[in-house]
Amino acid sequence: MTETAVTEQQTNVPKVPTLPNAETITDVKHWTDRLFSFRVTRPASLRFRSGEFVMIGLMGDNGKPLLRAYSIASPSWDEELEFYSIKVPDGPLTSKLQHIQVGDQIILRPKPVGTLVHDALLPGKRLWFFATGTGFAPFASLLREPQTYEDYDEVVITHTCREVGELAYGAQLIEDIKNDELLHELIGPDFHKKIRYYPTTTREESPKMGRITDLMRSGEVFADLGIDPINPESDRAMVCGNLAFNLEIKELLEGYGLEEGANSAPKQYVVEKAFVD
Repeated sequence: MTETAVTEQQTNVPKVPTLPNAETITDVKHWTDRLFSFRVTRPASLRFRSGEFVMIGLMGDNGKPLLRAYSIASPSWDEELEFYSIKVPDGPLTSKLQHIQVGDQIILRPKPVGTLVHDALLPGKRLWFFATGTGFAPFASLLREPQTYEDYDEVVITHTCREVGELAYGAQLIEDIKNDELLHELIGPDFHKKIRYYPTTTREESPKMGRITDLMRSGEVFADLGIDPINPESDRAMVCGNLAFNLEIKELLEGYGLEEGANSAPKQYVVEKAFVD
């Protein structure tokens, strides 16, 4: 075949359209009929702090990018990016995103931002992660971040969902952390002993029932964990959940004497305002 023939043949091959700021799906896992996680390639230029979020999405039916804020669930040192998502049947983005497969492309704008970062908190001894639903995602990143264990003596992760199956992603991640050879090498062999995992459900029967806010008010969570109530001198907190949950937790934390912080003014607790599950 002549060079001219080869050139003509190649020009007749249909081209796969490339999305702007495109990254490729490398793994997809469906945890329930409402929840899934996926991993994508990481842009070589992307630098982020564990706990931050980026805008990701797909092309809409009108040919314009359809983007939403998603917390990065993987730690800052990971070679890929992980995301954890809810499925909304009539959601503009998630109705399409839930059908992605390995090899597909998504749009990712590499401009990470967010308040759930260590820089926004003053030094403390115990760190609380308060999550509902897919609000666990930024904490999945921070639980694999060496600084979390360098800065704190104890890390309490509370995760409240409606059903037991919705706790699976978080429970599996924490179990994997205990046996992660890389994390043991980065942080030390006993780092995972600092983790106190406190999952609860509100609808389906489980070992611990109830909204975390109610369990805090009654003091049950502190009794179960064998620790003192939250104290502004030693305790720090990060919050990520639906709007009503965020407001309720804020009120509780401030009742304990904690003040809300930000990147520019570190305090005792921070809330991710961009996230709604």
